[in-house]
Amino acid sequence: MAAEIRKTLLHVETTFIEGGKSAPQPLKLIAAMAVIRNPWAGQGFVEDLAPAIRDCAPGLGALLTEMVLDAAGGGDVVEGYGKSAIVGLDGEVEHASALIHTLHFGNHYRNAVGAKSYLSFCNTRGPANAPLMIPLMDKHDGGRRSHYLTIQTSVADAPAANEILIALGASIGGRPHHRIGDRYQDLKELGHDADNPAAV
Repeated sequence: MAAEIRKTLLHVETTFIEGGKSAPQPLKLIAAMAVIRNPWAGQGFVEDLAPAIRDCAPGLGALLTEMVLDAAGGGDVVEGYGKSAIVGLDGEVEHASALIHTLHFGNHYRNAVGAKSYLSFCNTRGPANAPLMIPLMDKHDGGRRSHYLTIQTSVADAPAANEILIALGASIGGRPHHRIGDRYQDLKELGHDADNPAAV
């Protein structure tokens, strides 16, 4: 059975001034969210989560990806990306994890934006109006710190105890005045090979 969706929401935030200084390129953050009934609600401890994952995750991935792309204007303009889920208080954190930590969900988004890096993530349990945090990173380069961003929002009536709030996040641009460099500079300063960080 496909996910039972109570509602969807779209959060779009554009920053024009940061630190009292105009942004050379405004930063746009997008969060596409779906509030669904927890498919394992009321069943007690469920050992095999796979059937519901296969039923629910593909449709959710496709729906939320389409919402992000519509708001962004296409997958090619998305620079940073991530995912998040909050399970209601009657569920397990494993339930939130199950629906976003599967290729049945994430590959819709990854393929649509042409990404190379993994989807950064957050999965928590909480009541209605709990903070939804979506960590983002550059879709091609995990060491590009300008795109280490977090979308923070909430849904006043979700998740209910028997629900899960599922979200995809995107950025168009990075932090407006980023000036802490990238991970590779630190590796060089510490004497590491930037292409092989474990080597000294």
